[in-house]
Amino acid sequence: MNIRKLVNTALCKPEKGDKIEYFNMKGRVSANVLVTSQQNMPTCSYTYEADVTKFIDEINKLKQNCNYKLSFNTVMMRVLVECLKVAPRLNAHIQYNHFTACGKLIVKEHINVAMPVVMKSGETFTVNVTETENKSLKELSEQIAQLIDKVENTDVDRSLFDLLTLRMFGRIFMGKIASTVSQIVTAYAGKYKVVALNTAFKPHKANDLTIDELNEGTVCLTNWGSLAKGECFNGHVPYSPLLHPQVFLMSLGNIQEQNYVFRNEKGEIDMGTKKVLPITLLFDHRIGGFADIAPFILKLDEIFSNPEIINEW
Repeated sequence: MNIRKLVNTALCKPEKGDKIEYFNMKGRVSANVLVTSQQNMPTCSYTYEADVTKFIDEINKLKQNCNYKLSFNTVMMRVLVECLKVAPRLNAHIQYNHFTACGKLIVKEHINVAMPVVMKSGETFTVNVTETENKSLKELSEQIAQLIDKVENTDVDRSLFDLLTLRMFGRIFMGKIASTVSQIVTAYAGKYKVVALNTAFKPHKANDLTIDELNEGTVCLTNWGSLAKGECFNGHVPYSPLLHPQVFLMSLGNIQEQNYVFRNEKGEIDMGTKKVLPITLLFDHRIGGFADIAPFILKLDEIFSNPEIINEW
């Protein structure tokens, strides 16, 4: 028995020829948020299959008539916003102490949507689209375009380091001193270093991402279907960790064409094809039961049944 090999396996040590990739700052921040969410948030999921046949037609008409660049993601962000207006408890942050079993739900005034965008490098990066509740489709399109441009021209690791440093003060006040000091030291020095000490406190450029644009926001919208880029992607994502301390996430799959049987106007059995968009709704079960998400689903029904409403947005 090779004891050394067993020990190395247990310690997850690399073998000869293995390639090692250390987490960059984006990886460190994302991992910290996701692990915290997995450890502390009891998540429930619901899959909603939307018939978007008429909805897509309406979007295409609007694209031809509007004087700005409109994306499907932008329209779905506005759908999310409209649904949250009738289900405001989903647009919230949660605080909970497992030791005392005490907690509180902070229902947020503004709807700040965390949304992953694909960079030119192929990496995804989450930005925060702030105060979306009263913005038109044109205003949202312009805001998202500006954020994407900022992502491409910002030293992302530097900006995330600033965000992480500010959060460290909050962790210290919570009494998490040892882990906080450890995270700061490993960010500056050693093999896990992500930011050089002599560049960490240099001033930012005027067009860099701000702290508000880097925060998790109050709710998350993610489009897994857009990452497939036309490839076969017929499933849906049944579960994804929430972004702590958010309580709700809406995940979009890939639009699929499905054959279905129906009764036509003559009362005869007929067949047709419709476009179906799988939407997964995930929420923190601590905020309550399905009754909290029911108004959101009913609003989705209303919008997809009357897609002409997007012309008023």
